[in-house]
Amino acid sequence: MKVVGLTGSIGMGKSTTAALFRTAGDPVYDADAAVHRLYAVGGAAVEPVGDAFPGVVVCGAVDRARLGERVVSDAEAMARLEAIVHPLVRLEQDAFLAAAREARARLAILDIPLLFETGRDRAVDAVVVVSAPADVQHARVLARSGMTEERLAAILAKQAPDAEKRARAHCVIDTSRGVDDAARQVEAVRRAFLGLG
Repeated sequence: MKVVGLTGSIGMGKSTTAALFRTAGDPVYDADAAVHRLYAVGGAAVEPVGDAFPGVVVCGAVDRARLGERVVSDAEAMARLEAIVHPLVRLEQDAFLAAAREARARLAILDIPLLFETGRDRAVDAVVVVSAPADVQHARVLARSGMTEERLAAILAKQAPDAEKRARAHCVIDTSRGVDDAARQVEAVRRAFLGLG
């Protein structure tokens, strides 16, 4: 089984690209969804995050907005949060990969926004970076509810630059020309990884 890391900066179309791999029949692990589960009522991160950041747990779940206010501009606080959450996410990833191997999947996709930033690129067989021109990215992100130039700048400051990600990728999928074009690129990538090209 080939393990593929899928990554890309905010607004690049990574979620859409992950869905294209899923539609093609590949198991896809969504690290963002895993964090949502960990922060939900009964999630494994609720107690340790609440202990580290008093006041962010509301009705038994981590309030992501409150937590974001505490960590977005504080590198030390972000590091404390990541030290709690990243190991829990990795446990889920390991279980996902074990299940994919058991199911005899030929490709398994790890959708990880901070793949390079967390060093997880060293744990995969290949990396696919989802990209788009900066003006397309900017327009997509600012169209999101509650997003501001300041928030976008803070998010981008935590992410490796798109050019660096593209340079380190085995394959790049450009999502700027629409979903149909991205789907063709995903199929070409899949064929290459599966030795069908």
